[in-house]
Amino acid sequence: MDAEQMATDGVRTGQGPAPRPLDAVDRDILRILRTDGRASIRSVAERVHVSRANAYARINRLLDDGVIRGFSARIDHERAGQGASAYITLKIVQNSWRTVREQLEKLPGATHIALVSGDFDVLLLVHTRDNRTLRELVLTRLQSMPEVLSTRTLLVFEETDLGQGPGLPAPSVPPDDDGFS
Repeated sequence: MDAEQMATDGVRTGQGPAPRPLDAVDRDILRILRTDGRASIRSVAERVHVSRANAYARINRLLDDGVIRGFSARIDHERAGQGASAYITLKIVQNSWRTVREQLEKLPGATHIALVSGDFDVLLLVHTRDNRTLRELVLTRLQSMPEVLSTRTLLVFEETDLGQGPGLPAPSVPPDDDGFS
């Protein structure tokens, strides 16, 4: 594909369509839906001062573009019987990320997996029933993976979801053109 065709297709090599810029209304919609994913189209439209049809079209575009990846419930892990939470850092064999990620996705209680830079390669967030279950997960499951060179477990004593409920600060959303929200 030549440069002219890429420009007309809006496609960057290997990365899908180029992201569309978000305007202030899009960012406001994201803030509302991040706080209340069950907000009605009518409520969203009223709060961002656009018609229902405009709000509906914008939300569908944000979904189609992959900006909004879906809607889900926020879980209180302790009340759900998962009283132990931990971030686990992993050092892995070079070029084994895809294999490790596939194995981590199957772990019970894994809720977030990230490939990161720095002193370790992977950051994993897990929620388990108790510390004994967490210990088994780390010692039996993670450290038995041949691609995992080492782990470090950081127990979570208290968690706060930012901007995800009444009385909490506004969540982070994509920044304005100047790089700030």
